[in-house]
Amino acid sequence: MPATATATDPGNSRTRSWWGWGYADAHPDDAECVEMGALLPGTLARPLPIPRVADLAIGSPAVEPPPSLAHLVTADPEARAAHAMGKAYRDVIRALRGRPGRIPDLVARPTDDQEVADLLDWAGAHQVAVVPFGGGSSVVGGVEYRGDAHRAVLSLDLTAMDRVLEIDAVSRSALIQAGALGPVLEEQLRPHGLTLRHFPQSFEFSTLGGWLATRAGGHYATVHTHIDDFVQSLRVVTPAGTGTSWRLPGSGAGPSPDRLFLGSEGALGVITRAWMRLQERPRYKASASVAFTDFQRALDAVRAIARSDLAPANCRLLDPGEALLSGASHDGSAVLVLGFESATAPVEDRLTIALDLARAHGGTGEAPKANGGAPADAAVSAWRSAFLRMPYLRDGLARMGAVVETFETAATWDRIPALIDAVRTEVGAAALKATGHAATINCRLTHVYPDGAAPYFTVAVAGRPGDEVAVWDDIKAAATDVLHRHRATITHHHAVGRDHRPGYDLQRPAPFALALRATKNALDPHGILNPGVLID
Repeated sequence: MPATATATDPGNSRTRSWWGWGYADAHPDDAECVEMGALLPGTLARPLPIPRVADLAIGSPAVEPPPSLAHLVTADPEARAAHAMGKAYRDVIRALRGRPGRIPDLVARPTDDQEVADLLDWAGAHQVAVVPFGGGSSVVGGVEYRGDAHRAVLSLDLTAMDRVLEIDAVSRSALIQAGALGPVLEEQLRPHGLTLRHFPQSFEFSTLGGWLATRAGGHYATVHTHIDDFVQSLRVVTPAGTGTSWRLPGSGAGPSPDRLFLGSEGALGVITRAWMRLQERPRYKASASVAFTDFQRALDAVRAIARSDLAPANCRLLDPGEALLSGASHDGSAVLVLGFESATAPVEDRLTIALDLARAHGGTGEAPKANGGAPADAAVSAWRSAFLRMPYLRDGLARMGAVVETFETAATWDRIPALIDAVRTEVGAAALKATGHAATINCRLTHVYPDGAAPYFTVAVAGRPGDEVAVWDDIKAAATDVLHRHRATITHHHAVGRDHRPGYDLQRPAPFALALRATKNALDPHGILNPGVLID
């Protein structure tokens, strides 16, 4: 079976792109790439060609699996290429330039926990690095191998383990295998009127296990912002053994075993299944947008809403550049996108109160209609469409030699204004120095809390032809420095991977790093699990 096929979703026959984001048929064509490139002075005159697996230098595997595991493993070149990298900008541009890095020797697709354990036992005995792989949507170098310390590399693709195994309607939870892609998972819950309702931008192309291993941020802008909030119990296979935590609504019994593996990125073990808290599917929804001419007052409005008990599902503030890019505004205004939802009661009153709070800080927006239901909002629709389309456009601009990438963070409210200003100034200066071109730097708030927010930055600038990865690395280094000086996290929801290691090493306390290394040595004595992620 070709690695690009979405075999775990029988109703979907579209082909995944091995080198870029999402579906191969959704990428901009050459004409659209040229049109986009014209917006960034200094880009290429013609787009780089779509890369082909046949053009890659893919050698023979350095190892062979034993006969007992051979039926789980493939050395197919397409499968290996599709599992070589994630979907960050630096991954896309390396594929376009024919420099994908080290390609895994083998790809394995286990179907149960015992097969995962057997593969780990074999790998540990033969110095084979194992990189757990879900949907492959990592944007931080989390699913690739770097270096040469291991004899071979095995990509452990868990997407054959994609079933909802059990539903507990009384406790409103479900036991779900970790390889289930977002749509596959939701389709199995739908007949029961239930939903996990965790919708990251990568929803179509990422798995439950990937969300858990990276502590992914999802649909909710307030309250339940991370996948952590929905976890009841985890089952994890490690080289040292397999363990399952108890299903509990809460516990004060020492450090949480689930917290040890949430965010562990496959470095400590392989999450194979989880009991997840579910919700009834929402019946009531309302949304609206609010425009601001003063970005600082918009920040104040968002802070007021975050500190209320309204708990909007969507509370995303777009700065003027981001609003223009998404089509939410064309007059230089910042735009706040608000959305409420509930399975039990209408939400228009909550939206009305949120709009009143926004207007008290200088915002302008239309109130919901009195007969129930919010008015149609072109800004909300434009933002939603742009949100889903943006990764494809990024890849189109990459074909034009542009450097287009994002990074996100979180900080307390007292630091947010200065942090945003510093990123715009210092990262902009780094981009100009690296390329000789002025960069576009936009910001939006993706998640908000009573005590802080998560700014999400987009950087776009013409690159140096053939040297785009180095340009982005220079820009990202400048961004990491700004985040560290402002005590902002290196990542709010994109994980650490390999790209964020420098910032993560600075952020974590030294005693915690000591404990993490000891845990790694205890659970993975041969050092085969996702080497280079989180710790050395």
